[in-house]
Amino acid sequence: MTMFKNVIVKTPGKSYLNGLTTTDIGKPIFEKLIEQHENYVEALKKCGVEVTHLGASEEFPDSTFVEDTAVLTPEFAVITNPGADSRNGEIKEIEATLKDFYDKFHYITSPGTLDGGDILQAENHFYIGISERTNEEGARQLKEIFEKEGYEATIIKLEEFFHLKTGIAYLGDNRMVLAGEFIDNPLFDQYEKIVIDKENEYSANCIRVNDYVIIPAGYEKTKQQLHEAGYETIELDMSEVRKHDGGLSCLSLRF
Repeated sequence: MTMFKNVIVKTPGKSYLNGLTTTDIGKPIFEKLIEQHENYVEALKKCGVEVTHLGASEEFPDSTFVEDTAVLTPEFAVITNPGADSRNGEIKEIEATLKDFYDKFHYITSPGTLDGGDILQAENHFYIGISERTNEEGARQLKEIFEKEGYEATIIKLEEFFHLKTGIAYLGDNRMVLAGEFIDNPLFDQYEKIVIDKENEYSANCIRVNDYVIIPAGYEKTKQQLHEAGYETIELDMSEVRKHDGGLSCLSLRF
């Protein structure tokens, strides 16, 4: 498992309240959202990474979900072409920020669309989800970039989940956290599986950052499964992030 040295996060703006969502679990409470975001940043610092913290952009309601704007490897950055038109302008700031860390860039270009939330790295293998936001052309472009750079890539068409990483996480040590449509997918049979049942599904979106696995609060069973597998966890309340289809992975770029 690669150790992460850096993360990029971005404070949500007030416009977040008018952002995109497919869920129907209430309107976010802004003050609570800001507090949850601050706790998230503190948790990342506890994991031993340097945090680059970008300020809010009111013109982009969903821009706190920085993960969708880029796909990062140790050698190069891929600037995505987010599938929602209202999010497309977010890539400018992220690209400018990443220039401090990377010399080599690739780009997903129209008509290809791609959200970083649809990309999962497991060592030198990348899984690319085709979703409402990542189309076949975007997935094909990314697969080509990875293969040219010496990585392996597999494209998966999503049936239920919003983003690929909504239902799967790689923890290192050949171990995958899986929920829903991924549990019985033979593509993942090579991994040791931590299976998340239906009622705990939201907690499948967890992130391993160096010595910790960060999980959403309120999922005792998942926490127990991770502890039994030998991981230390940090729990964070994600209620306001969840209201806009967000999870732990969405809020940072980790590299």
